[in-house]
Amino acid sequence: MKRKAIIVALCVLAVVAAILIPVLLLPSQTMDKIVVVPLTGSITTGDSASSSGSTITPGLVRNYLAKAESDKAVKAIVFRIDSSGGEIEPCQEILLEIERTKETKTIVVSMGGTAASGGYYISTPADKIVALPTTQTGSIGVISSAVNIKGLLEKLGIEVEIFKGGKYKDMYWGFRELTPEEEEIMQEMVDEYYEQFIDVVAERRGLSEEAVRELATGQLYSGTKAKELGLVDELGDLDTAIDLALQLAGIETALVEYYKPPRLTLWSLLGLVDAIKARISGLSAEDTVLLEILNHNYPQPLFLYQS
Repeated sequence: MKRKAIIVALCVLAVVAAILIPVLLLPSQTMDKIVVVPLTGSITTGDSASSSGSTITPGLVRNYLAKAESDKAVKAIVFRIDSSGGEIEPCQEILLEIERTKETKTIVVSMGGTAASGGYYISTPADKIVALPTTQTGSIGVISSAVNIKGLLEKLGIEVEIFKGGKYKDMYWGFRELTPEEEEIMQEMVDEYYEQFIDVVAERRGLSEEAVRELATGQLYSGTKAKELGLVDELGDLDTAIDLALQLAGIETALVEYYKPPRLTLWSLLGLVDAIKARISGLSAEDTVLLEILNHNYPQPLFLYQS
């Protein structure tokens, strides 16, 4: 009786093994994914290690894209952009990173409340752009400023002696007025970047240069108006962008994965500490603005909408 039970048990195990082994040996099928990448805040230089999620840097974008590209299940990337732009160089770096990834992944942009100037610039490589009807976008243009603090220094009784090698070396310091020749140099630099912005929009959006030039006044457009002008493709929210990404990627269903912004780091916490110290020390808003101007006096051209 015992021998018969053992034989039956062995037979059952053999049947189970015959069923399970082929299944286990078959390659597992991974469900397709669409990832949603948040890009929020001003666009600036630096790396992702110093970002707390309130700024957009080339390093942050590279890390997001490397993560998506390393996952073979990811078929499309939806960038959720909420930014009024920022520095030109990181805008250009991010644009090139997105274009490189576009060769292997479908890219869709979902605009939040604001995707203006540099925020729009980095959106242009996408396969499709989706905006809310109320999104503030456009602001195609360049801005730069040269601060002259000569009067302030005189009021404080401070005299600055400049020793320079190079005719224009001190034109950016803000200790004197710019000469007409220096103003022309500044304007030429701004014009160069302005032409670059127009070229990028015309090429990526399939618009004529003349049409883009008419739109490139620096003004904001609502999402509805931007669609009429050809600056965006569809009106809708993040779900609209995800559905569009599904269609463009040629898949019916997919798991949607939401990438999280970086956690607060030591560097970002130090920045918060500085802000708290300034508050405790009694610095007014005007004082804080003045310190910011003095710390960043170089008149760098920006792809920036400043509300």
